[in-house]
Amino acid sequence: MNKKVVCLGGGHGLAATLGAMRTLTNHVTAIVTVADNGGSSGRLRAEFNSLPPGDLRMALAALCADDDWGRSWAEILQYRFTSDGELNNHAIGNLLLAALWDRDGDPVDGLDRVGELLKVVGRVLPMALEPLDIEATFIRGTTSTVVRGQVEVAAADGVVDDLKLIPSNPKVTPEANEALMDADWITVGPGSWLSSVMPHFLHKAQANVIQGSNARKVLIFNLPDKNIKDEYYGRTLGDHLRLILKHCKNFKFDYALIDKSIQDLGNDFDELVEDCGGKVLALDLKDSQHIYRHNREKLISAFSHILD
Repeated sequence: MNKKVVCLGGGHGLAATLGAMRTLTNHVTAIVTVADNGGSSGRLRAEFNSLPPGDLRMALAALCADDDWGRSWAEILQYRFTSDGELNNHAIGNLLLAALWDRDGDPVDGLDRVGELLKVVGRVLPMALEPLDIEATFIRGTTSTVVRGQVEVAAADGVVDDLKLIPSNPKVTPEANEALMDADWITVGPGSWLSSVMPHFLHKAQANVIQGSNARKVLIFNLPDKNIKDEYYGRTLGDHLRLILKHCKNFKFDYALIDKSIQDLGNDFDELVEDCGGKVLALDLKDSQHIYRHNREKLISAFSHILD
């Protein structure tokens, strides 16, 4: 099996998908959201007006060569400084990407060069060629509040009423669109729903390419995490899908991949999936040690079943 697979998302969720998918095919392309504005990534983004490198770094590390060279460089890339100075909490990989982008001004070339260093399986691309912001309108009681920025949105209270990408029509990454059109399979998620998953559907040009691709598509839904409450915590899986359809009403897909232990799907989840042309695939996906994370070996088994 060596199908061309494009994986969409960001953060730890995308890294989990990539870590499993890379064992099944050499043709993996990660298309990564670029809306992070916190931590090391946020500081570098603000200083250099560059893409936030953190999620891109994690995707590169997830696709590193499975040998001493690849694993050791991936470990170095993930290393964070601990100090009382300006370098505190900066990841080496973030600094390396920021340096290449600052010197050459080409985000894709910089990612490819680091990919060569790690001998990555596949390729890592940004979803846009400029940093993005998430803007959400939250309703709490009779009060409406507009919040801008991934960190700020994640910390906000209330019910999400509206969601926007700023800028609304960002510069596309041509290589990403080419990969989507050439793919056999496209996966979306898991990850923070508002900042890692939804940007791909808020970016109208990319959403149109996703819908227009002949690739078969898999939506990978999150495991509920009571310890880390992301921006859409507490909503049913039906709510998660409805948010996608609110912004991309004609989205069709083949599989909704969920963990079989999830009980709060929403009354109409199966019907929603069926209306999108898909079927629900409920499997044992959670890790026994970290029950709110997907287990790599179980994802490998699930993807192998789906791709076959």
